[in-house]
Amino acid sequence: MHDLPDWAAVLLEEMKVAHLGLLDDAGHPRVQPITFARVEDLIVSAVDDKPKRRPGELPVRLRRLRRHPRVALTVDRYDDDWTHLAWVQLLGDVTIAPIDAPALEALQRRYPVYLERPPNGPLLKLRPERVLSWRSAG
Repeated sequence: MHDLPDWAAVLLEEMKVAHLGLLDDAGHPRVQPITFARVEDLIVSAVDDKPKRRPGELPVRLRRLRRHPRVALTVDRYDDDWTHLAWVQLLGDVTIAPIDAPALEALQRRYPVYLERPPNGPLLKLRPERVLSWRSAG
């Protein structure tokens, strides 16, 4: 994350939705939108209280990440003016942890709904091992 170009760091701050690429139980790729925040060299996302599972079961995302923690997280900007296109992709393993104060505060700054309804967690923590980025020459 230290080698992230300035424009890519800004893109991570501006965009509110990332796309988490992970493997399902059969090893097939899946992509789902997530909320996220940057906390130093980590990208964090919390499992919130939106309906996701049957009572007593872990959310599918957590079951998949426990089996295959390697992910690709993509944040992108699309515009009909293709000179504004840009994306950042972060590759690494996700760890599952309890909610902590720095992560919760970072998420609440980005998503006001979390002030009213803080996520119960757990927290997904991605420490990128590889960072790819691209933007239009415009």
